[in-house]
Amino acid sequence: MAPPKTPWYATSKAISIFIGLGVAFVLLWIIIGSLAGYNNTYVNKSETVATAKSNISKEEQRRVDLFNNLVDAVQSAKTFEQETQTQIATARSQANKGNVEQAALTLQAVTEAYPEIKSTELYKQTMLEFSATENRLAQYREQYNSTVQDYNQYVQGFPNSLFLTILGKDLTRKPLLDYNVNNAEARDLFDKE
Repeated sequence: MAPPKTPWYATSKAISIFIGLGVAFVLLWIIIGSLAGYNNTYVNKSETVATAKSNISKEEQRRVDLFNNLVDAVQSAKTFEQETQTQIATARSQANKGNVEQAALTLQAVTEAYPEIKSTELYKQTMLEFSATENRLAQYREQYNSTVQDYNQYVQGFPNSLFLTILGKDLTRKPLLDYNVNNAEARDLFDKE
């Protein structure tokens, strides 16, 4: 009697094919997983840089808004002071004409209004906000430079650059922010010479 015939899938040739396909599938899975990991890290670092840049833009806009508020506060104080000087001059003129009662009422109105100067408080608050904004801007600039440095190291490193090139990613280095201040060009805004 002849030995039973071995099914085709149990032959050594079929088993070799199955093992080869399994190894190829595992290798393909590892390659795809690695490429996906490199891609996801690239996207994450790119978005971190974009967020850091957006934070700087937001604070710079806040600084512009605060400056406009400061100008409004100073103009309001200037207007109030001019009105106060005018009322004092009017009271003085009334007193010189002998109308002391009317002069006293005018001066009383001026002194009652004086504690209500909101523009001075607005000025102080705006200056505090300016300081906080400048501190946040400095912090966001440092954070931006740190994230850009991390991104640049990632896209330039090996094997990252190789895999990112295969994925068609832009490997251009992002520039760091450089805020050099030339103190020789600084102006004294309060020097009246």
